[in-house]
Amino acid sequence: MSGPSAPVTLEQSYEECRRLNRAYGTTYYWATYALPRVKRHHVHALYGFCRFADEIVDDPGFGTVAQREAALGDFSRRFFADLDAGRSDDLVLKAVIHTIRAFDLDIDLFERFLRSMTMDLTVETYETWADLELYVDGSAAVIGEMMMPILEPVDAERARAGARALGIAFQLTNFLRDVGEDLDRGRVYIPQEDLRRFGADPHRRTVDAAWIHLMHFEIERCHQLYAEADRGIRDLPASSARGIWAARRLYAGILDEIAGNAYDVFTQRARVPAWEKARVVALSALGRPPS
Repeated sequence: MSGPSAPVTLEQSYEECRRLNRAYGTTYYWATYALPRVKRHHVHALYGFCRFADEIVDDPGFGTVAQREAALGDFSRRFFADLDAGRSDDLVLKAVIHTIRAFDLDIDLFERFLRSMTMDLTVETYETWADLELYVDGSAAVIGEMMMPILEPVDAERARAGARALGIAFQLTNFLRDVGEDLDRGRVYIPQEDLRRFGADPHRRTVDAAWIHLMHFEIERCHQLYAEADRGIRDLPASSARGIWAARRLYAGILDEIAGNAYDVFTQRARVPAWEKARVVALSALGRPPS
């Protein structure tokens, strides 16, 4: 008869968050190598928290919508209870709680994130860009805000807009890359008003003229957000800016890969090649942001 399992150590928890980052967010994971080692594990912790919640919502293994809603609720209650206690024995949450306390992160950010995750359980489409903005505030913009204390900007208030813009740009890039996968989950993240404007219908899973015109429009919106984010990145100390420049360049590169695939996001997944990831991270680590 085996005895009780050994308690989770902080090192094990941070390692689990790093594993989640490496397994599910390779582009983001590569970019962390351009950050100082002392910051990387905190970034992994935030990624681990967000990924674990996202998997509850998206993974069919968690059961029906009602069962996933219950599982997300259980996860949320455990998180806030552990946060109140100032400690956790959960394999993921132990590192997350440690990072939150180390940087005094605003709990409202996590509440907003979990609210958007709850929306994913029942909301399948967004009528307007303004409607989608409400969702991405919690699913993406707050990630940029969570990162700011770790990155130590020169002027936190001035950097906030850029951090939010970068988070949203990353999210929209994912939306465009994952149109086909999201359709399989019954979701469309492109605003319905945009689809009507161009006469495009993702459910046809056909790259026609209407679809290409739509993608041009959405990709330009992403580029505008990246340009807004660039102003915030310039306000970061060099040690932090290197990793964020790498992530920004690699994510924007996904848009280039979408175009290179002739905007076919239904039968192939846009990926930045491993050699390009290595090149971008190496140049960024040397303080030479790639073009």
